[in-house]
Formats: sequence, C-alpha cells, structure tokens
Amino acid sequence: MKTIEDLGDLAGLRVLVRSDLNVPIKGETIGDDGRIRASVPTLLTLAKAGAKVIVTAHLGRPKGTPNPEFTLAPVAKRLGELLEADGVRVRFASDVTGESAQEAVQELDEGEVLLLENVRYDPREESKDETQRAALADELAALADVFVSDGFGVVHRKQASVYDVASKLPHAAGGLVLAEVEVLKKLTESPERPYVVVLGGAKVSDKLAVIDNLLAKADKLLIGGGMVFTFLKAQGHEVGKSLLEEDQLETVKGYLETAKAKGVEIVLPTDIVVAPEFKADAPATVVAADAIPADQLGLDIGPESGKAFAAEVAAAKTVFWNGPMGVFEMEAFAGGTKAVAQALTEVDGLSVVGGGDSAAAVRQLGFADDQFGHISTGGGASLEYLEGKELPGLAVLEED
Repeated sequence: MKTIEDLGDLAGLRVLVRSDLNVPIKGETIGDDGRIRASVPTLLTLAKAGAKVIVTAHLGRPKGTPNPEFTLAPVAKRLGELLEADGVRVRFASDVTGESAQEAVQELDEGEVLLLENVRYDPREESKDETQRAALADELAALADVFVSDGFGVVHRKQASVYDVASKLPHAAGGLVLAEVEVLKKLTESPERPYVVVLGGAKVSDKLAVIDNLLAKADKLLIGGGMVFTFLKAQGHEVGKSLLEEDQLETVKGYLETAKAKGVEIVLPTDIVVAPEFKADAPATVVAADAIPADQLGLDIGPESGKAFAAEVAAAKTVFWNGPMGVFEMEAFAGGTKAVAQALTEVDGLSVVGGGDSAAAVRQLGFADDQFGHISTGGGASLEYLEGKELPGLAVLEED
C-alpha cells in the first residue's frame, strides 16, 4: 500500500480523506471522541503539507436520507477544537457532494480542513448496485485530486467512499490505517508468546469465524460476556435466564473439542455475577458458574474469575481483547471488564483493545488510551482481519 509520502508534494492539492468519525452522540454531546482524536494526526499531516483537506465520513445509520439526528455538525465542531491548537481551521458543508460541498471546496484554502455532511445521507454510499456506488464515487472524486483512506473502521465495507472512490483517484493509506494493519499483522503472523485472546460481548455468533481462526494461533482463549453462557450450557450447566444462543450449542461443543485437540486452553469463568432482572439497581449476587439459579441471569463474570483472567492476561506477551466481560455500563456489573482492562495495562508486551464496546469501556472506566499498546478504531474490521478475510477497503489500496 502506498503511503501519504508516496503521493509526493501535496501543496495546493485537494485531498479527499475517508475518515471514521462514527462516534456515540446524543443531541450535540459526544460520548466518546476516541475516533475523532485518532483521525487528527493524518489530517494534521496533510494540512501542514499545504493540502486542501476534504473529509468524508459517516455517523450512525440514517438509511440513505438526511436526518438531523445523524448530522456530523457536532463532530465538525469537536474536530475544529482539536485542530485549532495547531492553527488548522475546520469548515463544514451541509451536504455530501451538492452545492454546499462544491462551494466549500472552492473556498477552501491550503492547510484548511472541510468536513462534508454524513455520506450515508446518500443512498448510493451503501448500495449493492455498483453503478450507483460508482456514480457517488465520481462525484466525490470530482471534488479532489487524490484520495487518502484513513477510516480503518470501515475498510471491511464495499462502499462508495471507502472502496469505489479509491479506483478513481491516485490513492494512499493514511497513518491510522497503516498503524492498524501493522498491529493486526503482529497478532496474526508472528505473535510473541504466550498469546492470549480475551473475547466477550453479547453473542457467540458474532465471533464464530474469529474463534475458528484464532484456535490455530492463540495459546489461550478467555471467554466472558454474554457469549459465555452458550459455552457453559454446552458443558451441560444451568444458565437460568441468561443470554443463550441455542442454535450455537453444537458449534461451541465443537470449539471445545478442537481446542483440546490443538492444545489451546479455553478458559471460562468459575463464578458469575447474577441478578433477577436486567437493571442497574437489581440486587446482584455472586454464584458458581455451574450453579446459576433458574430465576437469575448472568450480567458479569465474578470477582474470582476477574482475578484469574487478569493473571492470565498479565502473564502474556501478546493480548488481543474484544468485547466487555459484562454490562460495564452498570456499576454493579463492571468489575470483570475493569479487571481485564487493568491487567492489559500491565502487559509486558503488546496489548491490543479491539475497538467497539471494548474501547468505549476502557475510557468509560477511567483508563487513558496511552495505558494500552493499541486501541483499535475498528471493531468489525479488526475481527474480520483476524478471521482471515480480505477487506475490500484495504485490497483496493494495493491496486495501482
């Protein structure tokens, strides 16, 4: 993949950047600006090179139609706050490629940044019809001279602003995409051992392919979150009212057998924090993982499991973590996630937080980004890379 340096002198050139600015937002309040902050270094590099920087990005799922709930205006404001310290002005266009975007590009000075409105307001962005996507890509390409792909969180999507536009302009990977790929290569090609993978989150079905692939690479898999109850049920244990994917029980039994045959240890919690209902103030109790009462549901791994998981993580040289251990948004059920996060900060080696809910969790629980080796900006993209899939947004960057 070409880098920004390979594009040569960018002074005066219009550079279209696909960033990932998809952040949690309510009204005008941004819950976690991690992805915005992660996009700054590449934008700053381009602005300082004298480029006219045009950013396209999405927010949420507006389903191909303008919706004020999903406007990028608050993101533009935050981006401006982050870049103003370096003397970089951020403008905002109120449409994707229309009159506002075209006028703003005309007025853009060297070293300035323009954020276009939510690209998913245009139904062609996510269209399965290649001609429709190509038409939007043509309009985006007409605004610029070169293209830089820096939204790692969307490189697994075959979308107009990610995939199609790259074939229409000279292109390169931005610093964020290059950093993400470098870390993921370390996890898949030559991880320093012991290599421990911690998987959580709600559903086993979301992680099937990644479990499949990592059984051939990791030394230990630690399983928590809602998905653990399908593993416990597969072992014949009662899981009460806990989240359960009945249709995945045979698959999970197969994983347990495969792991044993390959010498990979699957570590499950020995205790669980349960409650009678899914509420922040529900009375929480700790029970053995093989003795969950029929009228209770598991909402976190227990304190003993938290200690055991932390010890496994702290002893590793390479750790990849994707998915919280419990309902971390509720204080009573955040202990397991906090224990794993704390252990990751103490790894003598490479510790990777795999984006999505895990990234949100560590920040909400008070950890700083620089306490970890790497916090990925792409939950789904990271998982698909670890599954061994070809990611369209990366593959197209390797073409001339």
